[in-house]
Amino acid sequence: MQANENIESITGNPHSAINKLAFPTIFSLLLMFLNNLIDSFWVAGINSNALAALGFIAPLYLVIIGIGSGIGAGANSLISRYVGAQRIDDANNAVMHSIIITLVVSVMVLMIGIFFLDDLVILLGAGGVRTYCLSYGHIIFLMNIVILAPNVVASIFRAEGDAARATNPMMLTAVLNIILDPIMIYGLDLGIFGAGLATVVASFLGFLCMLYWILIKKDTFFEFKFSNYRRKLKIYKEILAVSIPASTEEIIFALVAIILNYLIIVTAGVEEVAAFTIAWRFITIAFIPCMAIGFATITVSGIAYGAKNWKNFNETIKYSTLLGLAITIAICAVFFIFAYPLCGLFNFQAGNSALVIRSSEILQLLVFYNCLISLGATAAYTYQGVGSGFKSLGLTILRELILSMAFAYLMGITLNMGVFGVYLGAIIGMNLGSIIGFAFIWIFNLKFKKSCSK
Repeated sequence: MQANENIESITGNPHSAINKLAFPTIFSLLLMFLNNLIDSFWVAGINSNALAALGFIAPLYLVIIGIGSGIGAGANSLISRYVGAQRIDDANNAVMHSIIITLVVSVMVLMIGIFFLDDLVILLGAGGVRTYCLSYGHIIFLMNIVILAPNVVASIFRAEGDAARATNPMMLTAVLNIILDPIMIYGLDLGIFGAGLATVVASFLGFLCMLYWILIKKDTFFEFKFSNYRRKLKIYKEILAVSIPASTEEIIFALVAIILNYLIIVTAGVEEVAAFTIAWRFITIAFIPCMAIGFATITVSGIAYGAKNWKNFNETIKYSTLLGLAITIAICAVFFIFAYPLCGLFNFQAGNSALVIRSSEILQLLVFYNCLISLGATAAYTYQGVGSGFKSLGLTILRELILSMAFAYLMGITLNMGVFGVYLGAIIGMNLGSIIGFAFIWIFNLKFKKSCSK
């Protein structure tokens, strides 16, 4: 059976397992990132208020995606450890626990959308474009299950080594959304509501593929059956111990951008923020490979940890770090060399050559922000893989918020180095935090080695 071959492929050589899981995910995430840009492009054609509304709602949409990814990380971690320990019945039970958590969270998000979305829009400062925000946001919140569930199910597929089924529906969703956006926004004259509807319909159609494999074809390794469910509070606790910190990390990434925007405004003004925003998009792209490799690391490290296989665990850490480092440096080199033409593609102000020049200068500096991110990312995702989600969160807070933002403030404001100091401080803090994070996981690795040799 193909699923058994998948299990064998991720319990054997860590190099092959990470390659199998990571590279399809990289392509999927890049396509989803492109999809977000296409959304902005089509909505911009409505009017500037609609585009502004999309900007205000986007963080809430990303939080929903982050929650789904967080639940998926918790499920992936626990299921992988059960697979490593050859406790398949417990793994099937954990699958159903994760589905129940997803349903409960979906109802909570639905209630927030019904009763509090208007208040959230006002709180975000979007009162001037409130109608647009609600038109787009209501459909997203009401149908949040088709956004949450695919992320969770994809993580379960990764836990059984089925990279294709984990990524193909996500890619289908991105492609369908790109196609449906102009049809629903302009063809059906639904405006910004059409953009939200296109997102929901595309997500639903992608999720249907997963439901077909699970409910009709029934050829997945894990069984999605409520007859496998035996309520265990320990399983809920284990999943949430990774899910909650992993979801919180998504909020931290958004908070970092907000803080950087504030420091840039203080030191250089609003025009600098526009140039920084263009450069920051590429910095986000450069992190995608580390994120995809990290998803694979959760699975492979979790299996090795559950099996008490230090050799595979050690190889997972080393290979994930080196692979992420190589790909990230290659991407950053391309961004450094081709900074000007790349930033020109995102110059939405026709003829504003000064914006392109400044954004390319910022990009050439900020590529160093990601240079050592694979060290920190490997540490965080490995901690998630072994079930220590709050240690992963702690390292992310240390790296992203405490060190990176503290150095940015110190050099930009306290030492009066201006906006260059903000960028340089963020770079120093980020790289230092990544090194510290890797030191922590390496110490954990050595302790695990000792425990396995007893």
